[in-house]
Amino acid sequence: MTAALAVVAAAVVTGVVLLKDDGEETSAHDDPKPPPSASAPASPSASASPSGSATQEPTGGGRGDDEVKPVIDGWKPVVSTKRMTVFDVPADWKVEPGMSSGFLDDKGKSVISMSSIASYKSGACKADNSVGGTGTKGAQGAKSEADAAENEALSWVWAAFDQKKTGKFARNKATPFTSDHGVSGYTSSATVTGVAKSDACATDGKAFTVTFKNKQSDLVTWVLYSAKGVKDEVSDDVIKKIMSSLRPLSLS
Repeated sequence: MTAALAVVAAAVVTGVVLLKDDGEETSAHDDPKPPPSASAPASPSASASPSGSATQEPTGGGRGDDEVKPVIDGWKPVVSTKRMTVFDVPADWKVEPGMSSGFLDDKGKSVISMSSIASYKSGACKADNSVGGTGTKGAQGAKSEADAAENEALSWVWAAFDQKKTGKFARNKATPFTSDHGVSGYTSSATVTGVAKSDACATDGKAFTVTFKNKQSDLVTWVLYSAKGVKDEVSDDVIKKIMSSLRPLSLS
């Protein structure tokens, strides 16, 4: 493992957990803080582990089979039958259909999560952690698509990279977004820089979000987070290409 790879998995700092549901709300603003549900432990039937153990979603999580084809040549589809959405990721990402992932606080409680996930360079720093991750989650109850996109972006950089708030947080105002395949909503992004190097795996980070209404008129947020300023950082160009592939899922 190169020196660069030794610092890319910020998830180690806070602990990664893969859950069976992603029903938590988030409410980060200019002063990032835990979501309202952060004080509640994960569902008793969920598997929660700082090392990132995986648990199957009970129903409607995702599919990674041949029924859905990518719209970007050579990439892989990430399918959520729960949120009725699809997006593509590069071939070297690991798609985990039917799984949910999130982050723990220092007391081992889940603070944020998403479902129908894909991860980039798993185990780059420590076992079961990754340079980046992406998935979708519900946004019901949000004031607006723009508000949800902004809040989720800031929440994810806080949860994934700097729960102690040692660095500088910045968030971009949400702007209108339309994918190449029929998804329209709002997109935002956030960063945290100057994160205290509490261990070899601590790093700055970034997150991108898109919030939109699916065909069932439910609010959905797509999320991607990545370590920032490291050799294997997910580039903004790759992130925007993934965003461009967002599309409704057709079960027919």
